[in-house]
Amino acid sequence: FRINDSPLAGTEGEKVQSRVIRERLLREAEGNVALRIAESSEKDSMEVAGRGELQLGILIETMRREGFELSVSRPKVLFQHGASGELLEPIEEVVIDVDEEHAGIVVQKLAERKGEMIEMRPSGGGRVRLIFYAPTRGLIGYHGELLTDTRGTAVMNRLFHGYGPHRGEITGRRNGVLISTDQGEAVAYAMWNLEDRGPMMIEPGWKVYRGMIVGEHTRGNDLEVNVLKGKKLTNIRTHSKDEAIRLTPPIRMTLEKALAYIEDDELVEVTPKSIRLRKKLLDPNDRKRDERRKEAERATERV
Repeated sequence: FRINDSPLAGTEGEKVQSRVIRERLLREAEGNVALRIAESSEKDSMEVAGRGELQLGILIETMRREGFELSVSRPKVLFQHGASGELLEPIEEVVIDVDEEHAGIVVQKLAERKGEMIEMRPSGGGRVRLIFYAPTRGLIGYHGELLTDTRGTAVMNRLFHGYGPHRGEITGRRNGVLISTDQGEAVAYAMWNLEDRGPMMIEPGWKVYRGMIVGEHTRGNDLEVNVLKGKKLTNIRTHSKDEAIRLTPPIRMTLEKALAYIEDDELVEVTPKSIRLRKKLLDPNDRKRDERRKEAERATERV
């Protein structure tokens, strides 16, 4: 949890200082034994450890209703080391009741998230009960995807099973994002021209700033776009030119969905009125420098 340092900071909430956020978190930890609050290595930020993204989501929602503005990074699981130094991660027992027709897609998606199926049995009425041992890392953000895949008919229960051997890399989001290049209010004409680049997460008239995520790219890379570019005015009038612009409805981002969606270099900006997605580094030159540094570090590790 860190301060909101975006250009729109302080415009929607009155509790924005790091001191106020820190005091609120420490006060929460006094009465909530499942939370652990620690100072972070980053400036103006705190590390909050809790039992799953639901508990953290409830805390964030409570704080925004109290008038707080803050930025939150992607949730991470807490690893441990075994007796011989091997890396261990939390494993959960996942019980999913689903219609038989949707069982295949559930098994496939959990296998991609390194889940291991231990039991599959009919539960009557054309439904199947699937039991998996899956790493907590892979389950972050899966509930919404499960409901989409099964048309809202699946019921999922999760129970902490224990720490087990690290299960390797889990593929995250496959799509890049559309990033605003300027600050101002989004224009319908510009958004209409960008529709072939991917679905939007904002509506016309919403305030945007440089480095803010405004949509999802159809490809795997991030793309910088201008959503403020208005229509060039001419004195020519034709029926086709003056037709009303019809936009595809945007992706609605809830708090839980946003926390699961972002990558490690992105943040969720939470205010009493809005939930926005943004890059950690708002300046594109800073992002390029950071990417080059990470590539150099990866190359050194391979050597």
